[in-house]
Amino acid sequence: MKFSVSKEKLMESLQTVQNVVSSRTTLPILSNVLLKVEDGRLRLTTTDLDVGISGAVEVAVEKDGATTLPARRLSTIVRELPSSEVMVEVDSKHAASIRCGQSFFKIMGLPPEEFPPFPQFDGAREFKISQKLLRDALRKTAYAISTDETRYMLNGILFSFKENKLTMVATDGRRLALVDIELEFPRSHEVDIIVPSKCVNELQRLLGEDGEVRMEVGSNQVSFEVGHTQLVSKLIEGNYPNYRQVIPGEARERVILERELLLNAVHRVSLLASEKSNSVKLVFTRNNMEIAANTPDVGEARESMPVNYKGKDLSIAFNPEFLMAPLRYLGTDEVFLDLIDEMSPGVLKIQSPFLYVLMPMRIS
Repeated sequence: MKFSVSKEKLMESLQTVQNVVSSRTTLPILSNVLLKVEDGRLRLTTTDLDVGISGAVEVAVEKDGATTLPARRLSTIVRELPSSEVMVEVDSKHAASIRCGQSFFKIMGLPPEEFPPFPQFDGAREFKISQKLLRDALRKTAYAISTDETRYMLNGILFSFKENKLTMVATDGRRLALVDIELEFPRSHEVDIIVPSKCVNELQRLLGEDGEVRMEVGSNQVSFEVGHTQLVSKLIEGNYPNYRQVIPGEARERVILERELLLNAVHRVSLLASEKSNSVKLVFTRNNMEIAANTPDVGEARESMPVNYKGKDLSIAFNPEFLMAPLRYLGTDEVFLDLIDEMSPGVLKIQSPFLYVLMPMRIS
């Protein structure tokens, strides 16, 4: 195998695939990247057996072939090379010679036959989704994925394809983020799948502003194709909890708030929230909202902001980090906070199909 390519193109391709490589693997082949040269292209593939990613780059080919090389070491070498043409030549024993300018490196690889094959998606359900819409929906939900491994069902995002709509949900039991995307597909394609967080993180890196994502859903695998890159992942098996039952009914009060102002005010006040109780209190009185934190042995913080509020006086406490999380990822100027009473969940909404349910904390 022999090819040449610019340092920048090769580095970009390695960066696309190297995040999947596990540093704690007992199988040496899983630390390697599969390099395959054919039809004027170099295809790079990595996997940890749960998530796999494959990307292609055009190269000047002298000889087709395939090998696997240590992903992190190769990436480190290429990063340090001078900015010019890189020549890679691999012999029959999978020793790769890398030349660039006055630099020369030789690294040992493993046979490509040892590399796990990529899953096939013959007869899978297929969906096409705008990259921009999907990226936006992931930004608005991914922060609410649970990191508690004992509740593995919640360690990902639910993709629910029903009635020409894709509903995406993430929850950790104390908050829930939900986005709807209008999408046309046949009734026979209706399905619920749970995409694990590692795949979600990689997908967020891949998605851009333009074009479509081709999504294929198999029996226990999912594939996302973005341009020349394919991301595949095992799905989380089992049924996602019934998220509809935690969404509160009709709100008694709706408060319109400026997103940026609210985010900054909660951030400032939360500086004096205690690590133990970790809550900020929102106190609503006529045309005013006060955000307060009080930690007996540390101190207190308060900040007021005028709001259009005509209801009866109301105090409700939230975890400040959970309150700030959606505010960081929503692109709108205004948000709506729907409230029922001190003990019922608060719901953040915007003009587009998004909602965020936040459980209140006990006010001592």
